[in-house]
Amino acid sequence: MELGNLQSVRKSIKVVDATLRDGGIVNNFYFTDEFAKALYAANLAAGVDYMEFGYKVSKKLFDVTKFGKWKFCEEDDIRSVVGENKTDMKISVMSDVGRVDLATEVLPKKESVIDLYRIATYVHQIPTAIEMIEFCNKMGYKTSCNIMAISKNQESDLKNALEEVGKSPVDIIYIVDSFGALYPEEIRRVADMYLEVGAKYGKEIGIHAHNNQQLAFANTIEACAKGVNFLDGTVCGMGRGAGNCFTESLLGFLKNPRYKMDPVLGFIREYMKPLSKTTAWGYDVPYLLTGLYNAHPYAAIDFLKAGRTDYEKFRREILGENEF
Repeated sequence: MELGNLQSVRKSIKVVDATLRDGGIVNNFYFTDEFAKALYAANLAAGVDYMEFGYKVSKKLFDVTKFGKWKFCEEDDIRSVVGENKTDMKISVMSDVGRVDLATEVLPKKESVIDLYRIATYVHQIPTAIEMIEFCNKMGYKTSCNIMAISKNQESDLKNALEEVGKSPVDIIYIVDSFGALYPEEIRRVADMYLEVGAKYGKEIGIHAHNNQQLAFANTIEACAKGVNFLDGTVCGMGRGAGNCFTESLLGFLKNPRYKMDPVLGFIREYMKPLSKTTAWGYDVPYLLTGLYNAHPYAAIDFLKAGRTDYEKFRREILGENEF
């Protein structure tokens, strides 16, 4: 395991920008083609290692009139941005367990510019997730297993799940703080657990953090310091609810000179600032409360959509307390 300090270069680190995917949850994936192409160019110039274009889910399950193209990540749509992607930056997509028709919607790798399939799963879905991992592996793809909402799991259940995933052909296992409920001290302990499994089975470990308590960046660099190599971010932290670790923060923090902030800073000026005037995301008090009490952020999303500001009542609702 390659470790270092805050001033060292660790070449095994990979920055994964998930703006189109996690950010797409905020606006139902309605990004313009110009936005997607500019983000691809910025990530490429910045030295980002992986760019996640969105979800790969079945059009049989979702109404295509209600979502933009990056909900589905059709091969032609990705190629319209990247061509043959003859670059060092890899392309990833995410598939939730049970939401893609593997036999008809996942092309063999030789026919696709996608490099990495990230399989999102809950602990109770691990057997099905492993089937998806095995299928994508046989099709020639690199794979990751992103176990969601781990702050809600019993440690014994999580350890059992990690053992099963470790035995699979998966390449990367992700720590996912879906609720933004974990603190750096907890991340260190969780990272040790994942890294132990990674060392045992020869797997890389990644982290995908949410910013409900404004700890996504802190948790990411804590995991990095422990030896976690795959680090997720989104530009301006754009993502579901409180959003994610900021890609630009990671690029500024990492000391490898191949990472450059300026291309992403220019993208922020030209695209993210205008977008922020019409689309809301990021830290807010309701997300703080769901993070503090380890509750699903959709409660906070609904609170904000309703235009509510009765934060005290919302806190009691989360806790199930009666009003007096």
